[in-house]
Amino acid sequence: MAATVNTPGRPAPPKPVSKPGKVKLVRALHNYTAEHSDELSFEEGDLLYIQDSVQSNASCKKVQATCGNRTGWIPMSAVEEQVTEVVLPLHDAARRGNTIFLKECLSGGLSGTALDSAGCTPLYWAALSGHEDCVQLLLELPNPALNAQNKMGDTPLHVAANHGHLNIVTLLLQGGADASLQNNAGLTAEDIAQNPAIKNEIQMSRYHKDASLHGYNEDDYNDDSD
Repeated sequence: MAATVNTPGRPAPPKPVSKPGKVKLVRALHNYTAEHSDELSFEEGDLLYIQDSVQSNASCKKVQATCGNRTGWIPMSAVEEQVTEVVLPLHDAARRGNTIFLKECLSGGLSGTALDSAGCTPLYWAALSGHEDCVQLLLELPNPALNAQNKMGDTPLHVAANHGHLNIVTLLLQGGADASLQNNAGLTAEDIAQNPAIKNEIQMSRYHKDASLHGYNEDDYNDDSD
């Protein structure tokens, strides 16, 4: 094998940088019913994701796309010609509750804890929108940035509590969310929660956490006397 020779006075060419495929968002122009098992059915107005990294089928002008939690081939003639490039596809998938596409983004190497311009993580958007499946998926990451605060100081727990998503509040607390964190207004998630059940959930979580820190368990509170 011949050795690589650098021309004197000329810097060596930079190594290629691996970049995740861009993602485009298109809108369906009309209803389409799949004609084959590997195709995707959709309705007029549906939003579909198309990745540049996916090879299109040139012979029939079709491309693979994702709509909701379904993936398959679609005819390009059925979607708008002008496409929008999604800058932060993982954030967008979390916000829309697109679990399948969220998994694709993560498996494609996109960071599950990246911040958008407002300092929000994908977990924040999933919690705000109430998409429980997306929250569960993001909590399985090695470092889910569970207590990351955006530019307003809000955490995923803040926004889930504020929007009344009890199941997501429970998931976040079970995952180790810090209910004592205050946002820029000096308010905790409990402070901004309007749902009494959510307030109670946060209080009980804090109670059990305090008991655990002091070495107590539920048996310590049982009355053994007859």
